[in-house]
Amino acid sequence: MKPILYFLLLLLLTFDAMGSDITKISLTADEQTFLKAKKEITMCADPDWEPFEIINEHGEHIGIAADLIQLVAKRLNVHIRILPTKTWEETLALSKSKQCDIMSFVNQTPEREKWLIFTQPLLSDPNILITREEHPFVADLIGLDHESVVLPAGTAMLERMSKDFTNLKFIPVVSEPDAMKMVSEKKADMTVRSLIVAAYIIKKEGWFNLKISGQPQGYENHLRIGVIKEEPILRDILDKGIRTITPIEREAIINKHTGLVVKEGIDTKTVTLIVLGLLGVVGLIILWNYLLHRKVRLEVSKNLQIKDQLYQKAKQAEIGNLIANISHQWREPLSKLSSINLLNIAMIRTGQPIENGWLLEQSQKVEDTIDFMSHTMQNFLEFYKQSSVKADFSVYESIESSIAIIETKILDFGVHVVIEGDDSVLYGIKNEWMQVWLNLLNNSIKIFEERNIENPMIRIEISLERINFCDNGGGMDTSIEHNGLGHQMCQEIATKYGARLEFTNKDEGLCVRVVLR
Repeated sequence: MKPILYFLLLLLLTFDAMGSDITKISLTADEQTFLKAKKEITMCADPDWEPFEIINEHGEHIGIAADLIQLVAKRLNVHIRILPTKTWEETLALSKSKQCDIMSFVNQTPEREKWLIFTQPLLSDPNILITREEHPFVADLIGLDHESVVLPAGTAMLERMSKDFTNLKFIPVVSEPDAMKMVSEKKADMTVRSLIVAAYIIKKEGWFNLKISGQPQGYENHLRIGVIKEEPILRDILDKGIRTITPIEREAIINKHTGLVVKEGIDTKTVTLIVLGLLGVVGLIILWNYLLHRKVRLEVSKNLQIKDQLYQKAKQAEIGNLIANISHQWREPLSKLSSINLLNIAMIRTGQPIENGWLLEQSQKVEDTIDFMSHTMQNFLEFYKQSSVKADFSVYESIESSIAIIETKILDFGVHVVIEGDDSVLYGIKNEWMQVWLNLLNNSIKIFEERNIENPMIRIEISLERINFCDNGGGMDTSIEHNGLGHQMCQEIATKYGARLEFTNKDEGLCVRVVLR
């Protein structure tokens, strides 16, 4: 059963429409003479821009634009006849050749101003960036390099953005669904679409591998009626009709064509509070990240005063890489949180239904993402915490913590890490041994990157007497130090605890054996 709120919106729309027949729109004598002589107005429209407008198999113009324009026509007491087309390019051609008096629902652009003048907006709607789920959040299109953007040919967005962003590759297609499909199938990196259209098509087509990845500022849709330049009086008449449309009427028409109604059990106020809560969480996370980075810098400054200068200088050199790793690991979770938040905003603005089950699912995603970030930061803090206290610790857990610190780098290079054997206990300062594990892992990953190794693997074997780190990187010159602490420093840390490192090149790659006893 439809909710009472939606019923009232429709009732208000019906009542207002009935009242509009009585309320006369004031037209000048010249405007009345023009309409009397004109008899009918011909209109061209986009045949495939659902839910804004389509031309169905019967040649009928239906959708949000059709209802808004028919409301204007009814109040002006004019007849508007649609000229059916099959493509947007055909629509543009008819308009340019002056075969139709008006074009419905178009953005005003310099190119279109060559043959059209424009009414005030019938509807304003933001454009958003749509990418696949794995794509990071896009704060600024200028920062992207050679990414592909797919847009319908002849649209205002393609005209404007291809001039403004020469750093991007633009791919024209026939229709909106074609653009979304190419992004879904990894044939293009992103598309820029109306918020209402994007939310509607993603839901309709089931393209749930897509997400909202940002909103380019200054590229909103202000959808107007375009009128041929030869008839400015018609533009003025249509403007008078457009001014009579109320916000309630626009909302009801949008709800009618998108199927987006407010469900019982959750109201807009509740959703708004949830979205504000999510924004607060994101803000706290960003603040936490900033404060933590500042704390790390202070700790590094103190470490420079420690007597063991060689060890501390090496650790300082590694700090930049590790902070980059943490920032890299947080970039994707922050993008995910932002995407969930933008989707909620989109659903609120379009009046889309938000069911309790869906809301719980999104909240769980937020909770899981925050848990991941908290776990990552705990490993980071533990690693950099100054300590001179020796204690027993689990070898397996210390290696797992080291892997977690560079997990994103491991995933980026597709490295498969396997830990085998029985856990062992070491006595010493855990942070120092984690430096050894990180160095051995990073050196293997660097070799994988340099040699473009297919199916890279690191196998770690733990026993009471030794710990082996073996990779399939093809071996290496053990006399050369790579980024990180270096093998010599690893040897010094191991020697400090009565252990040693042995390096052996095998058939597949290098094996580093940490001999404990």
